[in-house]
Amino acid sequence: MAQAAAGRKNWFAIWVSVAVVVIVALVVALVVWMNRAATDPGTAPSGSGINQETGAVVVGSGSQTLDTYIDFMCPICNQFEQTYGDEILDLANNGTITLNIHPISILDRYSQGTKYSTRAANAMYCVAEADPDKAVTFMQALFKAQPEENSTGLTDQQILDVASSVGVTGIDSCVSDGTYTKFVAAMTEKTPVQPGSSGIGTPTLAVNGTVIANQTIPAKGQFATLFQ
Repeated sequence: MAQAAAGRKNWFAIWVSVAVVVIVALVVALVVWMNRAATDPGTAPSGSGINQETGAVVVGSGSQTLDTYIDFMCPICNQFEQTYGDEILDLANNGTITLNIHPISILDRYSQGTKYSTRAANAMYCVAEADPDKAVTFMQALFKAQPEENSTGLTDQQILDVASSVGVTGIDSCVSDGTYTKFVAAMTEKTPVQPGSSGIGTPTLAVNGTVIANQTIPAKGQFATLFQ
């Protein structure tokens, strides 16, 4: 009887050990899955107008580079575009610079839960994928239609109307499905921090790979001096 009881105890211990191993394996698998889900960049745009390494919308092919990180809900980004947009495009068009536009989303909290910054950045990628030559024009039009902070932002249909106004159609599902939403989030996390700042801000500029403080941006009409 004692031997039989001992045998039963041994089998019980074995099954408990197996169960523990299975549970541990499941927990590890769950943690790995959650980590992958948290860092999954989602669907990446693959059009010719998008840098596959940095996720930037590319304009021009100059030897020097200007990277701009923008949020479509950011009023200062809009002011920056209105002040320097034409000068920057001139530099890109005359072969001085390659302009790399990074649409990011740090101001979703200012759109009453509609995540306008993310949706607008997603739409920028939708346009750049569908018609790279219209990406800048769309960006300009979206800034002109910029909603106020703490509003619900533009609806998806209004964003599509802006795209249509610059000649881009056929991106309805890309916009409404948020095709590049995860990609926007992943790219936002990679935004560099300006010198003297404690966190990500917009607009952020990098000249030839070096991030500069916004206080050092030259006066209107003198933007080209950054590349001399």
